[in-house]
Amino acid sequence: MTRSRHQGEVALVTGANKGIGLEITRRLAAEGMTVYLGARDPERGKSAELGLGGADTDVRFLHLDVTAAEQVDAAIARIENECGKLDVLVNNAGIVTEWGTPVEQITAAQVRQAYEVNVFGPIAMIHACLPLLQRSSRARVVNLSSPLGSMALLSDPHHPISTRGLLAYSSSKAALNSITVLYANALRAKGIHVNAANPGLVATDLNVESPFSRGHQTVAEAAAVPVELALLDDTGPTGEFRGGPTGSVEQTVPW
Repeated sequence: MTRSRHQGEVALVTGANKGIGLEITRRLAAEGMTVYLGARDPERGKSAELGLGGADTDVRFLHLDVTAAEQVDAAIARIENECGKLDVLVNNAGIVTEWGTPVEQITAAQVRQAYEVNVFGPIAMIHACLPLLQRSSRARVVNLSSPLGSMALLSDPHHPISTRGLLAYSSSKAALNSITVLYANALRAKGIHVNAANPGLVATDLNVESPFSRGHQTVAEAAAVPVELALLDDTGPTGEFRGGPTGSVEQTVPW
């Protein structure tokens, strides 16, 4: 078996027991990484770990709710104890709280719930993981975002995104995009690459209640861009929003 250049690297993927997160985990493990599969539900997380296990893969279930500080701290402590470093953090966990609700009827509670997972979750994870990321010779952070958080597209009255009306979700992804750029700027001198990934419109549980299209892409297609950003070399981009309908990392989404 050919040794991958990523052999021996360590990755953490949040919200990874199903959908895009599970596929990202599978692909990073296939590259030779030790991958921590973060999941809120222990039963589903352990089942996903068993499903990905194999003689040539190292996938380890990690009980992790990104909104629970004690679970975040315990997760990072375990990674430090077992591996001593972290090369890749993929902030995949995300929620939609307001399918079918008009903008003017969306409550502050719905927005707060979305921000807890989609904004404060990635901040908590990056902050907690930073000491381990700094021990890597080539650290990468990938934030799963969406064109629904693009201010350029939301402000274009001719673009279909401007009519979706997802106040909580869209504004949380806009905040995540801003966070991505700020972390990229702050960590560039440390050699840590931080990018946002657009996986495209995918038929996953996130869209099960969507009054719009449930998505046409498969999770395999959706994982392509986040995985490629997770495997960047030192010459790769940082502080960018990459991906698109064709699943190409060369495509850039407007902020």
